Amino acid sequence: MPGPHDLFARYTFGHPERAAAELRAVLPAHVVSEVDWSSLRQESGSVVDPELRETESDLLFTARLHSGRSLLLYVLLEHQSSVDAWMALRMLRYVVRQVERWRQAHPESTRLPVIIPLVMYHGPDGAWTAPRRVEDLFDLPEAEEERARWRALVPRFEYLLDDLTAEREEALRARSGPPLARLAWLVLRYGRTRELARKLPDWTALFAQVQAGPEGAEHLVVVIRYLQWMGDGAAIRAATRRVLHSVLDAQRAEVLMGSWAEEMIEQGVQKGLAQGVAQGRLQERAEVVLRILTARGVPTDESARQRILSCTDGETLDRWFDRALNATTLRDVLEDLPQ
Repeated sequence: MPGPHDLFARYTFGHPERAAAELRAVLPAHVVSEVDWSSLRQESGSVVDPELRETESDLLFTARLHSGRSLLLYVLLEHQSSVDAWMALRMLRYVVRQVERWRQAHPESTRLPVIIPLVMYHGPDGAWTAPRRVEDLFDLPEAEEERARWRALVPRFEYLLDDLTAEREEALRARSGPPLARLAWLVLRYGRTRELARKLPDWTALFAQVQAGPEGAEHLVVVIRYLQWMGDGAAIRAATRRVLHSVLDAQRAEVLMGSWAEEMIEQGVQKGLAQGVAQGRLQERAEVVLRILTARGVPTDESARQRILSCTDGETLDRWFDRALNATTLRDVLEDLPQ
């Protein structure tokens, strides 16, 4: 099952406009200037090893250069808590898998497209320290002259790195790109640190920019859900509530905060109605699914609304939530609807 980091990162940077912001921030200037960014498209399929999908996810994009040549951009989103010393070898394996897929799809071609690998890292334990070159993993002689001769004989490969943990907050806020991308960089950077609650109010203006966008309601729901997953309790909830009350009217702010269901929990404790608290949580989650469908313009008839609102299984509601984020039809969410 995908984890919270995977869902949040894929939702944010799976969109071409926001992916372009990430790529522009990391790629060399001469590459940025040569890419036709209007041609950027996300491609389907993952080559990440199944046992690693809790700690990383990947995205593949295709684009064309202004010269007409094709370009593959492979982005690995690293979520694990420790730096992997063998990342260069893993990235080489993933790039080879992508190239092999491309060859199968283009058997007539005699050349491979350029593929640029990028790792985005946001682990909580400090900056990235692993080698970025495969040749640095080999046991070569210590003497520089001998080392250079042997290095020429081993495979050469290097990946780009966007180490969010090494970036200052001011630098991330100054990056160009859509508001959700800039907010996501900050949330990923500080989401698992003790600084998050203190920093959230400083991002109020950015929250307001996200909310003001055409899909602002949906974007805020996704951000709040990720904060809920990452937050350490009362401090994060209180800071998030203050931010939302600054950018929304009180009623809408409390609706968004409903994913934490604080009021329902407090009322349940006061009345001793544990069952009512659980039902209240499920009701809030069902309403969030409907709000996302509305924000995405997906028609929802009364029968479907009642089915969602009456659902009492938390796993089912979570599955519907994840599907609703990218749904274009009701059938994308309620998979058993008739064709």
